[in-house]
Amino acid sequence: MHHNPIHIQQLSYAYPDGTEALREIDLAIAPSERVALVGANGSGKSTLLLHLNGILLPQVGEIVVGEQTVTPENLKDIRNFVGVVFQNPDDQLFMPTVWEDVTFGPMNQGVRGSELERRACVAMQSVGLEPHHYGPRSPGNLSGGEKKRVAIAGVLAMQPQVLVLDEPTAQLDPRSRRQLINLLRSLPITQVIATHDLDLAVELCSRTVVLSQGQIVFNGVTERVMANGAFLEDHALESPLCYSRPYCLLDHRPSEHLSPNLLNLML
Repeated sequence: MHHNPIHIQQLSYAYPDGTEALREIDLAIAPSERVALVGANGSGKSTLLLHLNGILLPQVGEIVVGEQTVTPENLKDIRNFVGVVFQNPDDQLFMPTVWEDVTFGPMNQGVRGSELERRACVAMQSVGLEPHHYGPRSPGNLSGGEKKRVAIAGVLAMQPQVLVLDEPTAQLDPRSRRQLINLLRSLPITQVIATHDLDLAVELCSRTVVLSQGQIVFNGVTERVMANGAFLEDHALESPLCYSRPYCLLDHRPSEHLSPNLLNLML
């Protein structure tokens, strides 16, 4: 386990049309930490994520992943260290069967035989997919939530030390969203989660980084920023639902003001 799985210093990046996507980003991620990366569309979240395993390379500044600087010659090691799960699983699943998708990454790492089977089975079971049932199935015939799980399993089978997720709850129904949150909570791995789902950030991440116009405008305790509605509004974000309701949990209900009959209905 590395002291700092990810360390970013003064990272800046501009697209060919001159758009400044990232400006002087400084960020460190600790081992086993889950960090939420939030911001409005165009704030730079996806661009930052694509730097973490070398899909985009720094133009200015430096990124160190584990003990390797993100440079062209280190990309193989970087991509083994950082696994990325894209927003749309259809961008990640392209093999005829689930089993072939899950084993594709470790096979490219040179894993074969019983070790390949062990890795795939462990990865699938860790995301709640029974290998013998799901392995032969076509990814195209799965639900959105199942596809997300297969995409995560394919990354986990490569045994990365950092899991990066781009909008993991996008296009999921409430039940699939809850299952995914429980899954991510159970994984003992460093996670960087870019999301518009601020309630997910509250549930999963002790630290939140807010990006606005390519810059970090907040980096700290999740509860602190989520409770600051004015700050979120200034950066084109809305308070999570759990902060905009008078109470969220039954333990927080104002029981002294409710009749016994109403309380029984709530319970």
